[in-house]
Amino acid sequence: MNNKRKNRGFTLIELLIVMIILGMLAALVAPRMFGKVGKSKQKAAKAQISLFETALDTYRLDVGKFPTTEQGLAALREKPDGEDNWDGPYLPKEVPLDPWGVPYVYQFPGEHSDYEITAYGADKQPGGDDEDADIVNWKSLK
Repeated sequence: MNNKRKNRGFTLIELLIVMIILGMLAALVAPRMFGKVGKSKQKAAKAQISLFETALDTYRLDVGKFPTTEQGLAALREKPDGEDNWDGPYLPKEVPLDPWGVPYVYQFPGEHSDYEITAYGADKQPGGDDEDADIVNWKSLK
């Protein structure tokens, strides 16, 4: 009789207990992991904006002024009409979308600095808090 008990496997109760334990662990770990996704997208946006700032400064050194709002960040990749001193491209690849899949907003002249570059955050609208907060070049990008 002992031999039959060894080959029987797990009981339904044992399997349910294991499932409950795994579910509780997932409930504790998952929110912490998903919370980091939003922060990593914000960090990526800050890094891209910093790259744009470097490219815009180089553009200004060559051309003598920043691109207009109408020319936008595309002027860092393609020569705008009438800019004879343009020596780009100033970005190695096409201008990326922000981490939330929306184009960055470029404005020259800016209200808070020479130019402004904005990513609107997870809500894709101006304003917001936490993950919805705007990422802008004129605030500290740390």
